Amino acid sequence: MPRPRLLPFCLLALACLAHAEEATLSVEAGTGPNPQLPPPNPGLLPTVNIAPAVGWPAGGKPTAVAGTQVNAFAEGLDHPRWLYLLPNGDVLVAESNAPQRGEGFNVKDWIAGKIMQRAGAGVASADRITLLRDSDHDGVVDLRTAFLENLHSPFGMALVGNDFYVANADSLVRFPYQAGQTRISGAPTLVTELPAGINHHWTKNVIASPNGSKLYVTVGSNSNVGENGLEIEEGRAAIWEVDRASGAKRLFASGLRNPNGLDWEPRSGALWTAVNERDEIGSDLVPDYITSVRDGGFYGWPYSYYGQHVDERVQPQRPDLVAKALVPDYALGPHTASLGIAFVRHSALPGMDEGLFVGQHGSWNRKPHSGYKVIFVPFKDGKPNGMPVDVLSGFLSADGEALGRPVDVIEDSQGALLVTDDVGNKVWRVTPKP
Repeated sequence: MPRPRLLPFCLLALACLAHAEEATLSVEAGTGPNPQLPPPNPGLLPTVNIAPAVGWPAGGKPTAVAGTQVNAFAEGLDHPRWLYLLPNGDVLVAESNAPQRGEGFNVKDWIAGKIMQRAGAGVASADRITLLRDSDHDGVVDLRTAFLENLHSPFGMALVGNDFYVANADSLVRFPYQAGQTRISGAPTLVTELPAGINHHWTKNVIASPNGSKLYVTVGSNSNVGENGLEIEEGRAAIWEVDRASGAKRLFASGLRNPNGLDWEPRSGALWTAVNERDEIGSDLVPDYITSVRDGGFYGWPYSYYGQHVDERVQPQRPDLVAKALVPDYALGPHTASLGIAFVRHSALPGMDEGLFVGQHGSWNRKPHSGYKVIFVPFKDGKPNGMPVDVLSGFLSADGEALGRPVDVIEDSQGALLVTDDVGNKVWRVTPKP
């Protein structure tokens, strides 16, 4: 808790932030392969427009796109974040939140913590991966077990053979796994440590290469635009490639402020990621994005955004790096907090036979709100082709309260779409209407 004499200042700061600037462009204007990028509008104070997390009323649920329906696959979870489908059809969900910080009191961090609490992200981390099984295939879980416990803010998961990998906030670890197993009780083996510390962005995702020899791990930045010093950004804002046999790692791509979702595009074989871009230069900047990831590619952070648009706040400047900054493939709108992604492989949903599902957690720093839905980006020949379609919406009430916040998306073994909701504490399941 802050000292009493700081409390009025902090509350005043929160009140002032609520009256910050508004967007001049629509979310659609900042979406697609060529988003509109107006001049920065930093303002005196950053924009804060929180959708208070209230959860779903009894019987409440999101709105599914025409031709589909949605039901609760699992309920009563504890801040469910990431999903993984095992070969036998079991679904794993990481119940997780940010690790507790121990650096002492800081006014800015205290305000940020209050913002996150109001937005539904202030709960303690369960540090657990839970197994969900639908034995009779009726679309509702009938077996639920604690698959792994006593982890450290777990997020990404990957299975290669009988090796099950978990990306904790500070490390990539491995457990032995046998098909059909509902609980793992053995101790983890450390594969490699991951950049941790302040953990401004704590989520670490992992995906295996198609042949299983490599693992790719996301690590977000430790700041918005390097304001805490670039020395603490060493190895961050990046995707690492880890050799599965030796644990040796190398930087695969960098300049990605906060990469989360990872998936392999089925036709081209390219690795794609979803990235949360920077804040505090207005409601219209900067669009979050999805992009194919080039080996050795640099994507701008912190020196530039969306290619070579220089961020003047960062000192010293690095024009040599800006000149190499790659333009992302597809913008997803400013501050949508786009997280989980899943390419279509065997979707049963009508009209969605090639493309990418994206879970948009929703803004707390844009006025009006953006995100708070699950979208489908159509693809053709391995590349985005057209504007997104809203698959699940209605996560915000008419009064601007967050009934839920979607996080991750995966296809299940029957071609339905599963979506985690860390405010509603549910996993939703989207299927075709009969």
